[in-house]
Amino acid sequence: MTAAWRRVPERSHRLALRLMRWAALTLGRRAARAVLHPIVAYYLVFAPRARRASGQYLARVLGRPAPLGARYRHFHSFAATVLDRVYLLDERFELFDIAVHGEALLEERLRRGAGALLLGAHLGSFEALRAPGRRVTGLRIAMVMYEDNARMLNETLAALGPAARQDVITLGRLDSMLRVRDVLSAGGVAGVLGDRALADDDSRAVPFLGAPARFPLGPLRMAAMLRAQVLFMAGLYLGGNRYALHLEPLCDFGAEPRPAPESALEAYVACLERHCRATPYNWFNFFDFWADDAR
Repeated sequence: MTAAWRRVPERSHRLALRLMRWAALTLGRRAARAVLHPIVAYYLVFAPRARRASGQYLARVLGRPAPLGARYRHFHSFAATVLDRVYLLDERFELFDIAVHGEALLEERLRRGAGALLLGAHLGSFEALRAPGRRVTGLRIAMVMYEDNARMLNETLAALGPAARQDVITLGRLDSMLRVRDVLSAGGVAGVLGDRALADDDSRAVPFLGAPARFPLGPLRMAAMLRAQVLFMAGLYLGGNRYALHLEPLCDFGAEPRPAPESALEAYVACLERHCRATPYNWFNFFDFWADDAR
């Protein structure tokens, strides 16, 4: 069965995305951020499914009903991180104040010529990793992702130019795991978001924010087959130009005894829940994440 998030069409318009890209690069970040408010207001009114999903999630993470203002803040945080992707992919790091927690974990792996699999979520901005990554000459950062659900957005960001082009490994293809293996063998970093499954039969229900929700086992099974060390990664948006990049040890499939992917998944979900509670407006899954288990 197709997972719930894949049944939600992309709500984007190429012209609007190109206009935002032009505004970001021509007018500057401050002026472009001012344009976000009418855009967020538009989606708050005309995207009822996403508005309901935001309210459901915020009610769980905040422990109380989420008023319209809280949902607006949630939408605005998402829009702000999308806008900032333009600058982060264009390597304009001087615009941001990025605090890095756990950078030594990654540096230690890279010094030994060993790669690492970073397991993140739709939490904040993955592109924040590019800031500390630029200090490592020749470091390859590959993003392992399912592209089709945000094709227009990815096309728009890719049009920034060669400096902004990401090394993307598409999930669901026969050679996906082989390409990830090559990145890790070369001492690179592969990042995958672990809070969306391609299909329900590739997922497992794990308690999350008070109720079971489905998370994919595929990324951790891949890590187990590759005997990779897995770090949890989140680039949390703190408002304004501030981000906090967190790198935390999750599991090491190259160690003995080897952990089971199922136990590693539970540790991942617990880590994700902790960060969601700490920065609740950073989680950007605008569909009913708990719907399949409720059914």
